[in-house]
Amino acid sequence: MSRLETDSASRLSSPDLLKLKYYLINTLSREMESENIPADQRKEFTAQRLDDIYQRANLKLPADIRNHVFREVVDELFGFGPIEVLLNDPDVSEVMVNGPKNIYVERKGKLTKASVIFEDNDHVLRIIERIISPIGRFINADSPTVDARLPDGSRVNAVVLPVAIDGPSITIRKFSKEKLTVNQLIDFGSLTESMAEFLRACVLARLNIVISGGTGSGKTTLLNLMSSFIPADERIVTI
Repeated sequence: MSRLETDSASRLSSPDLLKLKYYLINTLSREMESENIPADQRKEFTAQRLDDIYQRANLKLPADIRNHVFREVVDELFGFGPIEVLLNDPDVSEVMVNGPKNIYVERKGKLTKASVIFEDNDHVLRIIERIISPIGRFINADSPTVDARLPDGSRVNAVVLPVAIDGPSITIRKFSKEKLTVNQLIDFGSLTESMAEFLRACVLARLNIVISGGTGSGKTTLLNLMSSFIPADERIVTI
């Protein structure tokens, strides 16, 4: 986050601006539903209505604050709320929500606490519902855990009370949009040429192979790599 963004974020946390943000979210949500605005026009509608509301209320906000409010309103209405900005960060490989106020991210193997927060437990629950409802899943006290995937393939695990003692929790494991090649893994020092050739030979020989390891150890990366060794005319396996 740049210094400008950090300064804006701190000002946005003031009670008055938080009230403004949630007033805008609630107002726009009601208007879009009542006017039956098509999904592909809702972001444009949001931008226009925000300008109308500011002008009608004679509300003069600095440009950086206006941009920040717009982004947070859009993220809340159409994305995954406070964690949307983290999910869009290409350097973030994992997002961990441990209750509404404790959010951590993994960047290049290092865990740090994020500057964003949720309003309360209900706010976290709304985002969980947004993640799982498109795939027909549900979560409640009787079924307090759920596994799902985001549209980009990222893995999601969500936990609520009574299992989650610190409030609703979400863990999202992101995957690189570009699959690493054999040469890249060799350059990184993750593999040697002889290891790569051995794995290729195992795949071509159609051996049974088990890939195991801890979170973030590279299981999916290795699986994708080994899948690339399967001859094109034989790739009839769904992973």
